[in-house]
Amino acid sequence: MRLDKYLADMGIGTRSEVKQHIHKGLVSVNGALPTGPNQHVQPGADEIFYQGEPVSYQEYEYFMLNKPQGCVSAVTDPQHQTVLDLIDKKNRKDLFPVGRLDRDTEGLLLITNNGRLCHNLLAPGKHVPKTYFARISGNVTDEDTAQFAKGINIGEQRDTLPAELQILSHDGTFSEITLTITEGKFHQVKRMFQAVGKEVVYLKRISMGNLKLDESLQPGEYRQLTEEEIRLLGQTKENTKRC
Repeated sequence: MRLDKYLADMGIGTRSEVKQHIHKGLVSVNGALPTGPNQHVQPGADEIFYQGEPVSYQEYEYFMLNKPQGCVSAVTDPQHQTVLDLIDKKNRKDLFPVGRLDRDTEGLLLITNNGRLCHNLLAPGKHVPKTYFARISGNVTDEDTAQFAKGINIGEQRDTLPAELQILSHDGTFSEITLTITEGKFHQVKRMFQAVGKEVVYLKRISMGNLKLDESLQPGEYRQLTEEEIRLLGQTKENTKRC
């Protein structure tokens, strides 16, 4: 790997900025000044320092974010805070959210730079389950549960795939439920309840595939995934093409 790419990947700067750092003598490789930005280095074998501090190479990063309301699931946005703005302790500069949650939706969001994992979690043919907790205006009934299990007409060419709706409580005005779906249509959960004459007033994703939201994370907080969580998600090093 080229030295300038190594340093740029680790967030030291853009490729042009990194080249300037190298030319100014701010970078060392195995205790010596490099021959130039195009010098090849071996991640994990060569010792790279920038301004006297070691720069370790990390191919992939994985963060679990408890997304708060009010920020958007995007890398950049000219008007709103993004979920990437919340990840202030990261090494990679190529992170992105896996899928999206609506601006007013809270809960589990995976942030990574592993494109193959992203594809495996989001590809329509994979049918990865996603579970939400929701508060619904109106009484959710057993009839609704049966309808959701068959598939709901939300105004598209095909009905939704069967979904598992569980009623947790209802008080005559609001109901609390969990809903597990295996696809990701635009505003799908909200549209499904609209189709049966009800309104989602609060929505939070609590799991995606085998990854469950760490309930100790407050909205806006995040942490790195554990090795076990990465393994359960089917982490692979083969394909890093962004989804």
